[in-house]
Amino acid sequence: MATWFETKVRYNKTMENGTEKKVTESFMVDALSFTEAEARISEEVAHFTSDFTISAVKISKVAEIFRQKTGDKWYLVKAAFITLDEKTAVEKKSITQFLVAGDSFKEAYDNFLEGMSGTLADFEVNTIQETPIMDVYDADLSGKGTKKED
Repeated sequence: MATWFETKVRYNKTMENGTEKKVTESFMVDALSFTEAEARISEEVAHFTSDFTISAVKISKVAEIFRQKTGDKWYLVKAAFITLDEKTAVEKKSITQFLVAGDSFKEAYDNFLEGMSGTLADFEVNTIQETPIMDVYDADLSGKGTKKED
């Protein structure tokens, strides 16, 4: 199971009108530690700017990520999994967070349902909200540097 870290990177970004503006953008990184997450996001950001600061690294509560080829936005989906306590016969709900790619709320919802299609557990979608996440970087299992999955 992946451990996802949300990282925030501050750098000068060239805007559409040609001016530079100091921005802070968020990225998700699959890593084993804070140190690895910082090193990996540094490597990724170095591809498009050399002057940047990593302003935050924190462990994310995201359990799983559902990608789509067309989605350019990331949505946080909170789903409640419903279980039945056999002793008391009371329904219990446990909230799990997912990061889902999509171009709209509807597409994110559809992509989430598609990603969950193989599960046998009962669940209900509680919330879907757009996130400021710019990109997601998976762990590199090949040993050849970081790898971005789309």
